[in-house]
Amino acid sequence: MHNIDLHCHSTFSDGALTPVQLVERAARRGVDALALTDHDETGGLPEARAAAAAAGIVLIDGVEISVSWNGHTLHVVGVHVDPANAALAAGLAQIRLGRAQRAERIAAELESVGIGGSLEGARACAANPDLVGRAHFARYLVARGCARDVKAAFNRYLAQGKPGYVAHQWTTLERAVSWINGSSGIAVLAHPGRYRLSDAGVDDLLGEFSDLGGAAVEVVTGGHTPAQYALFAGKARRFGLAASVGSDFHAPAESCDLGRLPALPPGCVPVWRDWNTGTAS
Repeated sequence: MHNIDLHCHSTFSDGALTPVQLVERAARRGVDALALTDHDETGGLPEARAAAAAAGIVLIDGVEISVSWNGHTLHVVGVHVDPANAALAAGLAQIRLGRAQRAERIAAELESVGIGGSLEGARACAANPDLVGRAHFARYLVARGCARDVKAAFNRYLAQGKPGYVAHQWTTLERAVSWINGSSGIAVLAHPGRYRLSDAGVDDLLGEFSDLGGAAVEVVTGGHTPAQYALFAGKARRFGLAASVGSDFHAPAESCDLGRLPALPPGCVPVWRDWNTGTAS
């Protein structure tokens, strides 16, 4: 069984490692094929591709697109995308603009509860000034002593219902899938177990995603439990979706590490089954 990871982040979004460091870590940890899927950004792909060639692993061009769906924020991963595709590039640029506006609003909310300087602090934690996200605010809050770690910072300040949470309207599910498919990519619904949806709500989402041209769902991911592996393997079969795997790696101390994902449950159709990348199931 080959070691495949189709979801991770670099300093071009909210990851802690540069694209080169990320690829080198993946290679050291036995990853054969890696998709760099930064949030709404493809700028790290050239560096990652060169590093992958040097390390002898397969680099898959990817992105993770932020989506609003029925009042929920979702993420759709695109793999094998063409980052030069005009519609995809324009759509991602528009989302990044919205991210910048959200960052200013998060800082204002934190200011209102006595935490000043958070926008500057978050920017200092972000290698890419065009993409400041909640993880950067969380790291600033940890550095300031407001929380013991990133998870605690989210739970206390940045999660829904907390002082620094700001609702935001991202792009639509239809547009995200269209941009990915239009760039010759494959649309994968990311970590469905993380969304606060009922079982019926998950089915509605998967049905709509499939109808719009979505191709796969993350079954094995850093945010899922073993019980959820089985749950989403069954749902993938039910909705005719392939199964994907991805650590959703951000930093060694913050998330599931590279190269440590279990195999897909029996009966899954791997999203990479027909890829010509040396990663046959």
